[in-house]
Amino acid sequence: MKKILFTISFLTAGLMLACNSSNEANKKAEEIAQKEITPVEVPSQDGLEKAYFASGCFWCVEAIYESVKGVKESISGYSGGHTQNPTYESSNTGTTGHAEAVEIIYDPTLVSFETLVDVYFGSQNITQVNGQGPDRGSQYRSIIFYQNDAQKKIIENKIAALEKELGEGSVAAQVLPFEKFWEGEAYHQDYEKRNPNNPYIQNVSIPRFKRFAKKYPELLKEDAMDH
Repeated sequence: MKKILFTISFLTAGLMLACNSSNEANKKAEEIAQKEITPVEVPSQDGLEKAYFASGCFWCVEAIYESVKGVKESISGYSGGHTQNPTYESSNTGTTGHAEAVEIIYDPTLVSFETLVDVYFGSQNITQVNGQGPDRGSQYRSIIFYQNDAQKKIIENKIAALEKELGEGSVAAQVLPFEKFWEGEAYHQDYEKRNPNNPYIQNVSIPRFKRFAKKYPELLKEDAMDH
């Protein structure tokens, strides 16, 4: 992960590849949307429900959601693409259509899907296309997944409110029916907690969390600020 750690020459080549692969992935996503796919609704288990989001590096997004009251667990993985069994290596080429995503396991009696959507838009640069911060490419694009019409309506209303303030078309996130989530490799799980001194965590992930925490302190668990 992350491009800030690569050499300048590799960055240039990577950005060229990301540009081409981003266009390909976006075309695939548009095709998916046009097919009017029926979203997969994940059944609740032991009173817990699941939601799925993509907004840049999953190390960052996982840590943000795990700080929210009512969220039991956040799992890093891949979603939104057109290939089976994506891996970190394959998704990072930008050719699988998958984005780094998180599976949020939450207690709906403590936090609503609508609040999770607020967390989603409140913890990223909502206008950045195909990336967040230094991470560029379709694998880092923003996607918000819905499992039913009620969730889709919540998302659409939130986007409409944001675009009323920021301008039509300013929200970069794709809104797609949820189909499948592929859990990521073990070493990606709880990455920020297990690698607090990693340069990317120090310079990108933690500052992103702190920006979110400053805006939504009322949503945080008591120990979240020990980040």
